[in-house]
Amino acid sequence: MTYKELLDQARPNVGPYCKACPVCNGRACGNQVPGPGAKGSGDVAVRNFEAWQKIRVNMNTIAENITPDTSFSFFGLNMKYPVFAGPVGAVNLHYGDKLNDIAYNDILVSAAAQAGIAAFTGDGTNAEVMKAATKAVQKAGGIGIPTVKPWDINTLGEKFALVKASGCFAVAMDVDAAGLPFLQGLTPPAGSKTVTELRDVIKESGKPFIIKGIMTVKGALDAKEAGASAIVVSNHGGRVQDQTPSTAEVLEEIADAVGGDMMILVGGGIRSGADVFKALALGADAVLIARPYVTAVYGGGEEGVKLYTEKIGKELADTMKMCGVAKLSDISKDHLFKPSSAYVRF
Repeated sequence: MTYKELLDQARPNVGPYCKACPVCNGRACGNQVPGPGAKGSGDVAVRNFEAWQKIRVNMNTIAENITPDTSFSFFGLNMKYPVFAGPVGAVNLHYGDKLNDIAYNDILVSAAAQAGIAAFTGDGTNAEVMKAATKAVQKAGGIGIPTVKPWDINTLGEKFALVKASGCFAVAMDVDAAGLPFLQGLTPPAGSKTVTELRDVIKESGKPFIIKGIMTVKGALDAKEAGASAIVVSNHGGRVQDQTPSTAEVLEEIADAVGGDMMILVGGGIRSGADVFKALALGADAVLIARPYVTAVYGGGEEGVKLYTEKIGKELADTMKMCGVAKLSDISKDHLFKPSSAYVRF
């Protein structure tokens, strides 16, 4: 299977909103929610993608001719690439009836593990979603990261019992999911958390804890104070708040503030191995890619996940080689192009 064939096979399966575009840039789906689009004007998903394209890398091939080492270690898990499949929920609502969350997570988690990376799984108001997600992680030998919504502490206790039974190596919470319409007005309630509440949640989880949805230095410092082991710089693909900056625009200052204290992941509009390289150069340890993995699952199942992972991984290795970088830890801001005052934009 080629990537073009994967896209061709996905298009009839992903429902009326997603177009399985050659490049998932947020333009064709716009503000279609339900669908993979963004909230309000829909410009945040587009901005996420375009911000990465404005960053350029410094090519330098006067270097040792070796095969770059793309391996990455995350809380004891050795991964082939610094890439995670991001969590996606309500896939049957947003991407058509071929799969529901349970079937989607079952395919994605095992396929990601076989491809040498790990997947974050989604959560939802249907309790069966988390049950199936954690079972999928358990079947994959614990190689997966269950992602819980910001429920009340009692509901989280029930979720964390499933998380612990899965044998996963870490757990995440997408705190920005508080902005999702389906979480509004629930009983029990779900919503934003204080530092004190997050500290209690992290203690209850019993696992290395990842807070997803950080977009400011203050948010990162609050996550650190609460005891998070890692954060994900993310605006939820623009699905929870219109008119936010892109993740690429805020990553560097967040990494400068807390990069020595916790692991930093970033998601939002990353669509190539070159984008992964740029993210690492700005201070991230790894990246999350979500929507293209939906296309991979709907278009090729386990084979599609492996194909897409290898596509991104090979692009990353190629960028490293062409920039004179031997291993991930050598990637730095020096590998990004900084225009001089004499630079003329054509």
